[in-house]
Amino acid sequence: MRNDLDQIEAAFVGTPLAGLPIGHGPAGTVLVADIDPDRLHEAWQAADALVPVLARRPVLVTDDWDGTLRFRPEPEPGPSESELRAFAEAAEASDPWLIYRHYSEDDEVDEGEAGYYARGVAGVDLTALVSDVALPTERQVLERTLYDRLLADADLYGRVSANVRYVTQTDYWYTPNSVLLMLLPTSDVRSSGYWVAFYGALTREYQQRLAEVLAQWHHRWDARLVASWGTMLQFQVGRRPAPGDEAWTAAGQLKALAANLDLNRWEVAVALSAGDAWFVHNRP
Repeated sequence: MRNDLDQIEAAFVGTPLAGLPIGHGPAGTVLVADIDPDRLHEAWQAADALVPVLARRPVLVTDDWDGTLRFRPEPEPGPSESELRAFAEAAEASDPWLIYRHYSEDDEVDEGEAGYYARGVAGVDLTALVSDVALPTERQVLERTLYDRLLADADLYGRVSANVRYVTQTDYWYTPNSVLLMLLPTSDVRSSGYWVAFYGALTREYQQRLAEVLAQWHHRWDARLVASWGTMLQFQVGRRPAPGDEAWTAAGQLKALAANLDLNRWEVAVALSAGDAWFVHNRP
């Protein structure tokens, strides 16, 4: 309905979205085209500020690989109220971390392997911090011991932070060639998962679990989904996890969802306390 588009265009006046082409998208969404790839975050922030006005949660998407992301001549029906309510209720009743688990979660570290994990991906060798750990042991035990001891050494912690914080800055985010802003027909974070296309959530069950992740992270960290590029998700985070248990837990969850995030969990924990932009990468 044209009235919906007129209302959105009127709300865009005075924002970076003013004057951009707008039309009906798939499953009840509205698409805004010609988003400047150099101003992605700014465009999303403008739309996010309008959620109380439009009751539509925004997410950046790309048609680089998806030909279905185009304007429709008429509105396309989305889920019914009862269907969306059932989706959100199933998501809320689920425990996403039972199925989202990193493939290395249960690995054991054998004799001679501790140095491999303690050297880290970012280039700071912390082998000396775990030289007394009895092996074999669970990888998570080794990494948590390393992280706790790192927290007690301000100089070492600062060196690691300087080397890993890039993964929690917007400069690390992926930028497609062609970007659209998708306005979802809901303001509810959990329900918004119904429309999020992500390689790590290819079935309805996984979509519901992802929806619950979106809700949990929004509640705990004020993490808001900025972009969904198919195999990648990008979040703006309003509350950084504090070093220690908070950062360790958040790092485990991020690693569980982002199978292709190369940093070790202890490195991710350090990075999450130093930046406001989370990046999830899960690809074939």
